[in-house]
Amino acid sequence: MSDLSDLVLRVRERVLQQAEVLPACVTEKDIAAAERELGFTLLSLLYRQVANGGFGPEYTLLPLIGPGRTAVSEYGPPRSTAASEYWPRGVLPILDWGCGMYAAVDCLDPAAPVLLFEPNAGPEDWADAWFLDSPSLAQWLSSWLDGTGWWEEVMMAEDAQEPVPWPDASRRLAADS
Repeated sequence: MSDLSDLVLRVRERVLQQAEVLPACVTEKDIAAAERELGFTLLSLLYRQVANGGFGPEYTLLPLIGPGRTAVSEYGPPRSTAASEYWPRGVLPILDWGCGMYAAVDCLDPAAPVLLFEPNAGPEDWADAWFLDSPSLAQWLSSWLDGTGWWEEVMMAEDAQEPVPWPDASRRLAADS
């Protein structure tokens, strides 16, 4: 069994222990439709094998597709012509932390880093609103399973580390302008 398959099984086990009801998993047809709309390939294993959102850290993952707010629909507004100055192509929002903050996966990077978009400081340069939450989606999920993510109370302590700026933010935002 691959490390990724093992991780997905661990996520599924945790989700089944915590959730009374989960959304159904998405189908290959759903994934293909979402990828056509977005214009890039998705890391869809969680949505295909665990559930269509509704699990994960704190506010839980957005559904990929469906009625209401979804990862696909949330990607649309930031990528509109007027707003693309602050949201890079291929960065899919997966979790709304509230107050304008999102966790997002860089689907164009093979490592699939998880980024934190934190616009509340009103940066003059939108690149300053992007932080590297985790070097990979797998590590991000592992930190959720292990209770070590920055969103955990332990990480909110006075001596918590400052978020690390996303080193690719300026380049990726400039590529879209």
